[in-house]
This record gives sequence, structure tokens and C-alpha cells, in this order.
Amino acid sequence: MPNRVPDSEPTAHDAAGPLAAVDALLDVATTADETGTVHGFAGDLLRALAEHTGANGSAVWLDRGDGAGPQLLAAHGKRLHPASTARRIAVPVSLPWSAELRLDAPDTPREHTLTHLATQRLGMTLEHQRLRDSDRRRQTSLAFLAEVSELLAQSLDLTLTLALIPRLVVPRLGTWCTLHRATPGRRLEPAAAAHADEALSGWLDAVSDDLARSLLAPPVADALLAGKNVPLPTSLSGIAVPLFARGEWLGVLSIGRDTDSPRDPDEIPVAEEVARRCALAMDNARIHEERQTVSHTLQQALLPAKLPMIPGLGIGAEYVPAGRGVEVGGDLYDIMPMPDGRWLVMVGDVSGKGVHAAAVTGLIREVIRVLVKDGRPLQSVLATLNDTLSERSERYCTLALAAFDTRSRDSDVEVSLHLAGHDRPLVLHADGRVSSAGRWGTALGLVSPVTCPPARLVLHPGETLVFFTDGVTERRNGQEFFGTQRLAQRLTYLAGHPADVIAARLRTAAVDFSTDPPRDDMAIMAVRNDAER
Repeated sequence: MPNRVPDSEPTAHDAAGPLAAVDALLDVATTADETGTVHGFAGDLLRALAEHTGANGSAVWLDRGDGAGPQLLAAHGKRLHPASTARRIAVPVSLPWSAELRLDAPDTPREHTLTHLATQRLGMTLEHQRLRDSDRRRQTSLAFLAEVSELLAQSLDLTLTLALIPRLVVPRLGTWCTLHRATPGRRLEPAAAAHADEALSGWLDAVSDDLARSLLAPPVADALLAGKNVPLPTSLSGIAVPLFARGEWLGVLSIGRDTDSPRDPDEIPVAEEVARRCALAMDNARIHEERQTVSHTLQQALLPAKLPMIPGLGIGAEYVPAGRGVEVGGDLYDIMPMPDGRWLVMVGDVSGKGVHAAAVTGLIREVIRVLVKDGRPLQSVLATLNDTLSERSERYCTLALAAFDTRSRDSDVEVSLHLAGHDRPLVLHADGRVSSAGRWGTALGLVSPVTCPPARLVLHPGETLVFFTDGVTERRNGQEFFGTQRLAQRLTYLAGHPADVIAARLRTAAVDFSTDPPRDDMAIMAVRNDAER
């Protein structure tokens, strides 16, 4: 019987056996180079696969979802052109990554099994690398968002906040950024912009104007008002993110990038979070600005619009509310004519500060004005005011009332002074000496009846009577108070100055005594006898 001749000679990979081929693919070490890629592992795996499948050529293409498209990760053997008939096998890896193995080899069950094993190993390695890259980007993004929040929290000034936002975005999220603020009628106006290249600022200004019109055109405007991101219109590359805070549309943050720049896969979620934090900072700054406006308006309503011009008397007044100018204060000063021809000066301090203290301040001021215009004596005014505070308020008040009589034929000015628990005013004499005036009485709103014995003094030409609240003397620098003695020392050097200069200099001295913002409201009022000797 003749010997049977085999149909073909066994190949090298057939001789190796399936178990040896599997072991060879499993023995390829999973390594990553210093840049965090898997080029080395992919190359070794392709060589082992080619050795046991007889592949003429193989390649792995990886798309990281960054806009750069598929990139060659590793190749072995004959170069595979895009139009080649090589098999294409998807590598299992999670989005936004995608990978593909291209293999020029016979599609037999044995080769199919080995190729499947190779793609599974490659997929696990790529997925590990993707997770590691994603974790690194997430940590970087969290650090960036923390920095954004910290910088936005450093200021409640709306103008500064608007100018800061684009500079936080560039260059981390884009090459350039524009901020358009929503105006009444749902219009958009450019508010701020930043470019990584300052030489292109002029181009960016022109882009901002064009964007303001493009972003309001349907259907772009409809999507933005619905809270959705949209691609930048026209030929620009990037996204427009709406700014919403507390349910209100505040504007649009446009982030542009050069078309050839790589894009971070997590860029859009990070941009959305940045936009959310920026919108909240904008709204907080807007609310703060509105509160400042309201507080300023209310404070102006509680103080005299302007001091009157009184023949023979010079008048100066200064007021510093506690805090950083947001809250209204509880101190008051005022001056008004009395029915008998005298002028009444009032300086007071309501307990506490803020809106509640300001409400009591307004009550005190109006009650005094009504009673004085009605011709009531000052003792009666104080008694009625004490009863009013006891009945209508839980707060008390210290008050100084001084009636200045300029009707004398000589140059002296007679003063009738009532101190309802208030600090004794200081008299600055023409020669620089300083003394105190007045007699202590009980504060208003605490006990009944109120006791405020009047004191009479004469203000000679060149002398100044200085009233102040305890916010001045209790101004603190560490454990040290500004104090009445230091106030008197400052006064010594102000003899001969006009009343408004005296009040302003004392205010500066008290404020500059500490770098901290005032803890209590400060009011200073100076009345000078300007008559010539």
C-alpha cells in the first residue's frame, strides 16, 4: 500500500501547538512606559500573536476621545494600509476610548481564538491605563475646581468677579474665553474676556460682539435658555455654557480652543462645573452689590442730607458703620432748628448694629424732631423718648442733646447739654487745652423715669465741642483701646482748625488705629464757635 503524502508541510505556529501559543500570549508582560502609555506591551503582544498565527502584519489603533482621532499605538510586520483586506477586531475598552486590532492573518478557528485572547489582554491593559489617566485627570480637575472656588470667594465685588472668570478658564479649559452677561429683556452684553495670547485681544473683542448676536439666534438661544450646552456658532471651535444661579439665567460662558489643540475628554463636565460655580459667584456678588446699595440708601436716609449753615458756628460730622460697608449702623447724629431760635445737636448710639438697630435709630430721630418742633422742653423730650423705647423696642440708646444759643450779643455761645447715658463730649479750647463737659444721666429705654440733669457751658470764640460715640473710644488694636485719652491727645494738635477738619482728622485717627474693620459704628460731630474775638 503506498505511503500517504501529507497535503502540506506543518507551519511553525502549528508545530508549537495551541497550548504553547496561549502560554506565549499570556506570558507577555504588562508594562507601561514613563508617559503612561502601553506601547511596549502592545508591541510585544503583536509580535507573539504574529509568531503563532503567521500574520504578515498587525497594528493596534487607539482613539482616546480627545478629538485627535485614532492614533497608531503599535505595529508589527507588514505595514497595513487603510484599504487593506486585513481583519479588524474591536478591542474591549470603555468610552470615551475605543481601540481596534488590525490583523493580516488566516481566519481559522485557531487563529480566531488566539486573536480573541490577544484583544482581551490588550483591552484589560488599555482599560487599566484609561482608568489611571481618568483618575489623574479627575484629581487635576478637582484641584482646579477647588482653586476656582477659592479665588471666586475672595471678592464680592461684581466687577472684579466678572473680570476674574475668563482668566480662571484660560488656559486650563480653552485658548480663549468670553463672558456675556444677561441684561433685562434677555439680551447679552460682553462683560469680560481673556485670551492666552494677549496680542489677540483686539480679535477677541470683535469675536465677543459677534457672539453676542449669534448666541441669541434661534435655536442656539432656545438651547441655552433650556440650560443646555451648545457648540460655538460660526467657524469657532468650542462650547457655549449657560450660566444659571438660583433658577435665574445670568449669561453665557463661551470657551474656545484652537482647532489643532487636543481636547481633554473630561473638558465639558469640568467646564459645566466651572460655569455653575462662576454663576453662583456672580449671583452672590450681585446680591452683595444690591445689599450695599440698599444699605447706603437707608443709611443716607437716617443721616442729614447736608449740615446746615449757621452764622457763627462751624459744624463737621463723620460717620463710619461697622463691618465692611454692607450693614447700616445704629449711631446717629443730626442738627435742627428749635422754635425758640436755638439749634439742637443730637448724637446717639443705639445698642447693637444692622437693620434692627437702624430701625430704632430712625424712630429716635423722628420722635425727637416731632417733639422739638412741637416746642417740648428737652427734659420732656427725653422722658417721652424713654417711654417710647421701653414700649416699642428691646433696644436701649445713649443720647447727647445740646442746644446752642447763638443769639447772644457778644461772641460767646451758650450751650445746654443733656447726656442720657452718653459719653461726655470734649471741649477743645483755643489754646489747645482739652476738657470734658456735661453731667452723666441714665440711658434711654432701660429704666423709668429717666434722669438727665442739664449742664450749661459757654463756648468761647475758637473753642470746639466734640461729640463722639463709643465706637471711637472702644476701637481696638489687639488688647489696646483707642480710648478717650488718646482722642484728647489728637484734639490738642487740632486747635484753630475748622470743625469739618477736626471731625475728619479724628475719624482718620480712629480708623487707622487698627487694620481690622470697625467692630462698632463710629460717629463724630464737632461744633466750633467761629466768631472772632
